[in-house]
Amino acid sequence: MLIAGCQSSSPDAETGPQHTEAFYINVESSRPGVTIETNHVVAGQTPLTLKIFGDIPGLFHQFDSPDFVISALPLNTNEFAQTKVFKTGTHSHPGDRIPGVIFFNMSERTGGLSIDSIPVR
Repeated sequence: MLIAGCQSSSPDAETGPQHTEAFYINVESSRPGVTIETNHVVAGQTPLTLKIFGDIPGLFHQFDSPDFVISALPLNTNEFAQTKVFKTGTHSHPGDRIPGVIFFNMSERTGGLSIDSIPVR
């Protein structure tokens, strides 16, 4: 006897291009009002929620780019630009997991902190 199965999205999930599904990332920063860019395009100011179309298990999907970049631009000269880079997936190599929350501490020289929780659908 052969039993085959596959993982599918929930019935109320929002589907996207190339068999993707919508996932949401809460983006916060140490100072409200920090400008957030995704792949060098302004997405808004913190706090904000990003809608990302990813692969059904909650991984970044490759839409013509090997990386998905989220950047936080400083408000003042004594703050630091922050960047978080996620690898996107292909059929042979899965992408990074989509985090539920990203926090940018603008006074730190290092990149943002992402919390690997299951993103809200």
